[in-house]
Amino acid sequence: MKKWLIPVIIIAILAIGGYSWGKGFNNTAVQLNENVSEAWGNVQTSYQRRNDLIGNLVKTVQGAADFERGTLEAVVKARAEATKPEININNAEDLSPEKLEQFNQAQSGLSSALSRLLLVVERYPDLKTNQNFLKLQDELVSTENTINTARTRYNEAIKPYNIHVKEFPNTILAGMFGFDDKPYFDAEVGAEKPVDVDFDFNK
Repeated sequence: MKKWLIPVIIIAILAIGGYSWGKGFNNTAVQLNENVSEAWGNVQTSYQRRNDLIGNLVKTVQGAADFERGTLEAVVKARAEATKPEININNAEDLSPEKLEQFNQAQSGLSSALSRLLLVVERYPDLKTNQNFLKLQDELVSTENTINTARTRYNEAIKPYNIHVKEFPNTILAGMFGFDDKPYFDAEVGAEKPVDVDFDFNK
C-alpha cells in the first residue's frame, strides 16, 4: 500500500464518522424538538379553550341584574392581557425564560380575576340556577385539569430535548445547527393547582 493512501483513508474514515454523528444528532434533535412544539401547542390550545369559556361566562353573568361592574371589567381586562404574550416555540429569542414568565404571569392574573368573579357570583341566586352557568362550571373544571396536564407534558417533552442538546459532545453541534436549550414551564407557587371553580352552592 502506498504511504500517501494511509492519511487519505484516515481522513475518509473521520469524515464518514463525523457525518454519521452529525446526521444522528440532527435527526434526533429535530424529532425531540417536534415533540416539544406539539406539547407547547397543546398548552396554548388549553389556555385558549379556557379564554373562550371565560368569555361565555362573562356574557352569562352580564345578564344578572346589578352584577358588580368592576368585577366583570377586571375579568375582561385580565382575559385581554392573557392573550397578549405570543411565544414561538422554535425561536430562541422568543422562547426565553423571561417571556415564558410573562406568559405565566398573564395566565395567573386571569386565574385570580376569575376566582374573584366566582366568589361574587354566590350572592346572586339567579346565577346559581342558570343552566348555562352550571354547564360552564363543568367545562371550566375540565379545562383547568387539561391545562395542568398540558403544562406537565410540555415539561416532560422539554427534558429529553435539553439533555440531548446540552450533553457533551452534542453541545458542540447544537450551536452549529441552531438547537438551543429551552426553558421549562415554571409555575408560580400554588399555580400547579387548578383554579378553584367549585360551584357547589349547596355547601
